[in-house]
Amino acid sequence: MSSTSPILPTITIGVVSVSDRASTGVYQDQGLPALKDWLTQALRNPLVFKEKLIPDEAPQITQALLDLVHESCDLVLTTGGTGPAPRDVTPEATLAVGGKEMPGFGEQMRQISLQFVPTAILSRQTAIIKEKTLIINLPGQPKAIAETLGGLKDSEGKSLVNGIFAAVPYCIDLIGGPYMVGNPQVCKTFRPKTAIRADLEN
Repeated sequence: MSSTSPILPTITIGVVSVSDRASTGVYQDQGLPALKDWLTQALRNPLVFKEKLIPDEAPQITQALLDLVHESCDLVLTTGGTGPAPRDVTPEATLAVGGKEMPGFGEQMRQISLQFVPTAILSRQTAIIKEKTLIINLPGQPKAIAETLGGLKDSEGKSLVNGIFAAVPYCIDLIGGPYMVGNPQVCKTFRPKTAIRADLEN
């Protein structure tokens, strides 16, 4: 009997880079390419990306996130604007969208970043669920994006600290989104045994 690969559902992901200078062309944005590259490696599903590059203006950020929710994004990731500087307003703009706050994502990101720099406590990332969309604020640097999403591993590839993405697919399940299948070589995701779809995972 021949085996065939399962047909995985397409995941629609909004990626938002928040930067005054990149949005005006002062320098080339690195956030959007870093997000797309990591997600493409981490997920086996077909992916559709909806991209936005916007300045550090709270009304524009909030509206961009609402637009992506209304465009039926399953997941929205933002990068940039989460520090304590006066122009860093991404967390406030995210919370203004409304919905359920998910503070555990920000807590874990700070724990990961504290392994590298003590100034990680200055980061204010957060996450919310709006309707059927999970929205997560990420750091601004590509290296930090990969570390917080994928976690920390030792020289042999063994996981030392879980990245936040380990919990994302099950969270998407719980809010009625499509089934995400991860690439364990990039980030090992977790679901309770009763939530695993063997027909899609094999």
